[in-house]
Amino acid sequence: MTRDAVAPPNRRVGRMVSRASGMETIKVFLGDHAISDRMDVMMSTTLGSCVSACIHDPVRGIGGMNHFLLPEVPESELSGNGEAARYGSVAMERLINALLGAGAERRRLQVKLFGGARVIDSSYDIGGMNSRFALDYVRAEGLILAGQDLGGASARRIQYFPHAGRALRRMLNPTMVVDTITQERHFMSNLRRGLIDGAVELFIATDSDEG
Repeated sequence: MTRDAVAPPNRRVGRMVSRASGMETIKVFLGDHAISDRMDVMMSTTLGSCVSACIHDPVRGIGGMNHFLLPEVPESELSGNGEAARYGSVAMERLINALLGAGAERRRLQVKLFGGARVIDSSYDIGGMNSRFALDYVRAEGLILAGQDLGGASARRIQYFPHAGRALRRMLNPTMVVDTITQERHFMSNLRRGLIDGAVELFIATDSDEG
């Protein structure tokens, strides 16, 4: 059995154990990824226009989840320490490398993609960009696309069981993710001004998200 890995280590990571099921839940926030082969581990994230890839090796019985904000990292952030993981090109590479380092084989990797919604009205469709990037990445890298639930106009909560590669998706009412939508609107306002704050975190589940 491999030890759970959550990266980058300086990020806030939520872990909880359900008394009813005995499952340990790892919350994967923006810029994070996590891997595990334990049967008693579930990963969870909340997505608006962000995308998460859930990747699984069915033979090794190991899987992982990431959570990214935009497709490609700009040159201005290539030298950054941890913030580049907000971007799909970095997030996908880091998750895949973590799985391979734990014994998975690239040819067996099965990918499920979630998120990419258009949760606010804007001419700048972040969700669509993320969805197209994720699908193009899987095809270009020759990975197996095992499933996708992308687009639409509703935020999602994803629960992923990495040992089995099983994923559950719940569509969320906008009233349940008011903070998420407010944060995205703030981000897009900064984006138009070219002032993306390296510390901004979107789509972090609040107590109301987990209801």
